[in-house]
This record gives sequence, C-alpha cells and structure tokens, in this order.
Amino acid sequence: MKKQIIGALVGGLLIFIWQTISHVAFNLHEPVQKYTANQDSVLTYLSSHIKEPGGYMLPRMSDNQSMDELEGFTKAMAGKPWARVILYSTYDTNMADNMIRGLVVDIFIVFLFIWMVGKLRMPTKRTIFLMAIFIGLISFSNTVYTEHVWYPVFDVRAQLIDAVLGWGIVGIWLGYWLNRRA
Repeated sequence: MKKQIIGALVGGLLIFIWQTISHVAFNLHEPVQKYTANQDSVLTYLSSHIKEPGGYMLPRMSDNQSMDELEGFTKAMAGKPWARVILYSTYDTNMADNMIRGLVVDIFIVFLFIWMVGKLRMPTKRTIFLMAIFIGLISFSNTVYTEHVWYPVFDVRAQLIDAVLGWGIVGIWLGYWLNRRA
C-alpha cells in the first residue's frame, strides 16, 4: 500500500505541476481568459442586468416556448453573434483553497489509476504508459471535446495537450515506480 500511496502522491503532484506550467509559464489557456479594455463597463452592465450568479446563454429563448417559436427564433439568430456568460457574485483572490483542492483531486485520480493498474496481471512500463495516455484521451474526449462540439471552447488544443502530456508524464513515472523492485 505504501508503494501505491507514494505513486499517487508523486503522480498527483506531477499532474498539478504540469497544470501550473501550462497555465502560468506557457499561458496555453489564454484564449479563454483574454483581456478587454472595456471590462469595467461590461461587468457593470452585466451585473446591473443579471441579478444572480450562474451560466447564461445569449441569446436564448425563455422557457415554455412552442416548437414553432423555437424554429423561428433559431432561424432569426442563425449567423449572428452569441455568447456564453458565466457570472460570479464576488472575485475571490484566495488561490490557496483552489490549489489544495486541485492537488487533492489530482492525487485521488492517480490513486484510482494505480488501483486499475493493480488489477492487471503483469503490467509493463509500456502498458502503464499507454493506459495513462488513454485515460487522458478518454477524460478529454468525454468532457472538454464533447462540450467543444456544441459550444466551441477556445482552448481545446491546450486542454488536449494538458490531458495527454499530464497523463503521459504520470504514465512514465508510474511505469518506473510500479515496476521497481523494492
């Protein structure tokens, strides 16, 4: 059990470090957090017109509309700009809680991966590495890419890089660590 715990701690830390490098050093996710010089007026306008935090689709029909009204609305909006707005009630600059939660989740998912690897008869370094890559591709495809199909995500390439590279690094680590003679 000690080997699995150490493997999960180091593997979770590796994913966490890669995510930090991806966001901070390489700024791969800049396309979804762009700057606009009009930010103050946009935020003032949004907070004066949207009264509760949440995600909003603009434009969107109100609930309980008929299919005929929906068709007319859809045709009228075709080719026009649209937006997804996520409005938060307060700006929280305390990153410590978010970083701790992120690290704990990273450790937990690596521990789950180690549990799956442990169910194999004789996992090789190559098998562990490929399984890790597959986990990255599965998680990316099931979440980010599926969302991107419907609502384009501007950092979809960065998310793919994070999934494959982060899990690839973990696969290399665990391929070494779990096959090491103690």
